Amino acid sequence: MKDKNTQAIPFTSYQKLAVFLLAITQFTVILDFMVMSPMGDILMKSLDLKPASFGLVVSAYAFSAGISGLLTAGFADKFDRKKLLLFFYIGFIAGTILCGIVTSYYWLVAARIITGLFGGVIGSISMAIIADLFTLQQRGRVMGFVQMGFGASQILGIPIGLYLANAWGWHAPFLWVAGMAGIIALIIATKLKPITKHLEIQSDKSAFRHLMHTIAKKDYRVGFTATALLSIGGFMMMPFGSAFAINNLHITENQLPMVFMIAGIATLVVMPLIGKLSDRIDKYKIFVFGSLWTIVMITIYTNLGVTPFALVAFLNVLMMMGIMGRMVPSTALVTAIPDMQDRGAFMSINSSLQQIAGGIAAAFAGTIVVQKDKLSPLEHYNTLGIIIVCISIISIILMYRVDKLGKKRAKEKTEDLPFAIQEI
Repeated sequence: MKDKNTQAIPFTSYQKLAVFLLAITQFTVILDFMVMSPMGDILMKSLDLKPASFGLVVSAYAFSAGISGLLTAGFADKFDRKKLLLFFYIGFIAGTILCGIVTSYYWLVAARIITGLFGGVIGSISMAIIADLFTLQQRGRVMGFVQMGFGASQILGIPIGLYLANAWGWHAPFLWVAGMAGIIALIIATKLKPITKHLEIQSDKSAFRHLMHTIAKKDYRVGFTATALLSIGGFMMMPFGSAFAINNLHITENQLPMVFMIAGIATLVVMPLIGKLSDRIDKYKIFVFGSLWTIVMITIYTNLGVTPFALVAFLNVLMMMGIMGRMVPSTALVTAIPDMQDRGAFMSINSSLQQIAGGIAAAFAGTIVVQKDKLSPLEHYNTLGIIIVCISIISIILMYRVDKLGKKRAKEKTEDLPFAIQEI
């Protein structure tokens, strides 16, 4: 006989629509960030940029997104979540359009800052909506579908972004993303219902006091720390992944997009399966298995030398399975920590720390990895692997506390049903 806490609860038709809208919204936001990486060479040549200058363009988005999340956290639970989502999504679209029309380096940095200020908050608003509309027993599947945007962005972001940039210039990918996002914004405005139940139990605290109140809660800080640690591990490897593949593994520039595409396709297949498993099996157990898998694959991958293309692609798929295997359940577990009236602020702070931790991790990794010249292999890349393994072990321990907190709150608040079920 199945435990009622692990039985899969079916989605209503409205919940299915909400999942689709949140997933496609997340896809456009991630895609906007992902198109920067493959266009690095084109942008540096077009705007006569040095690598350090291009790095500033990339990091400008992450840091502005993190700062924005902290600044808006106090207001996140004061408004209808649908209106909040639309406001920031429209700002994100405006920033992306600006990226598609600027002609100078400084204006591009400014455009990326604007895009980050709005785009960086969208993920946290989406997570708050998910926590409002879906029970804990449904969130694993929801996270699996919503975070498919990561895999889809790898499949579409790299090859299509490069194709558009090569055919019509580097402005084209940004305008393409803005066009898609504009259509999605119209659908959200007309189809998504107001999400206001949290306002009925909202306190009279000011935005600043609400922010401080959220940060002050010990249980919340456990969730923040767990999220930040996972982000540090991911962002340490990512900036140097392409350089390692080309200079150490001897993957050609023409083969590199295929590596990302294959890994992205695998992600699209694996993430919904992991989401279903997370709702049927204990989420923490899935997280532990994914983390151990990731530890093994990162240890192998970061110590590779010259490797055939097929093996590199295969190992990337296996590594991505582990990374996704911990991302989906960890996100679902963290959403169980905040009280209903704090969810918006909690998710905003959580997202901000994720962005800021990622930016710091990328900068720190840059002080460890060494490359003697543009054609030399990267040195000390395996050192990053060792650090990530240590962080992963700490994350397993910390996520155990998150799991216990979530289960404790679930028992205390069994009346916290999804609004979509209450209202429909």
